[in-house]
Amino acid sequence: MLLPLFRARGWILVCVFTLTVVLASRAEESIDSVEKAAVEWAKIRAETVRLETEWKSRRELLESSQVALKERIRFLENKRDALTAKTASERQSLAALNENTATATRAMATVTTHLNQLTAQVVQLRPSLPPRLSQALELPYRSLADTAISPGDKVQLLVKLLNRCAQFNKSVTFAEEALSPETGAPPRLLEVLYWGLSHGYALDRTSGKAYYGSPGEKAWTWEVLNGETERISTLIAIYKDKADPLFVDVPARISPFPAEPKR
Repeated sequence: MLLPLFRARGWILVCVFTLTVVLASRAEESIDSVEKAAVEWAKIRAETVRLETEWKSRRELLESSQVALKERIRFLENKRDALTAKTASERQSLAALNENTATATRAMATVTTHLNQLTAQVVQLRPSLPPRLSQALELPYRSLADTAISPGDKVQLLVKLLNRCAQFNKSVTFAEEALSPETGAPPRLLEVLYWGLSHGYALDRTSGKAYYGSPGEKAWTWEVLNGETERISTLIAIYKDKADPLFVDVPARISPFPAEPKR
């Protein structure tokens, strides 16, 4: 009976020892985990305190900045209101000036259109001008063809051309010119007497031919005057003060006015 009892006690002791070891091990693990948790909590607490302290300092800075910004906004608003009231009349004047500028721009566009039309008509007229006048107007016509010319300069050129044409039309002009009165013939020196812009007379003393010049539909044209050489020669001599003044019967052509004036 003693042996089984001894064995039973032995097993109990073994079990108690094992349980003690296990509990001791678990106790050690619990302490380690508690220590780790305490360390982590301390770190978290320290970080929390740091963040709270930093936030408090930044909040104070932000609050002071907010106050300063509000004051700045009020100052700028007052300044804006003062400038708005001060520049009210200037803004009204500027609006009126913009309106006047727009009106002037539209008027200038209309003037430019009419000016371009007049320029085209004057350029189209050149071939019908007397050759001497057309030659004398070479430089103004060349300047008028420049597309970069300003409207003001274009008006001056047009006025110069028209005044020169009007002046030529009011006088009788004599000149010696190299002309080709006959189609395909080489130019030769002729004595020419222009009767304004309407017509002219040319005399070739070498061949003894006389010509009548007038503006055609597209160009100035010359026609042979058969049997009129002596009269044209007398007319030129009177103009040059080489003959006494007298009435000379010379041919002329009068074009009737159109029923409605051309625009």
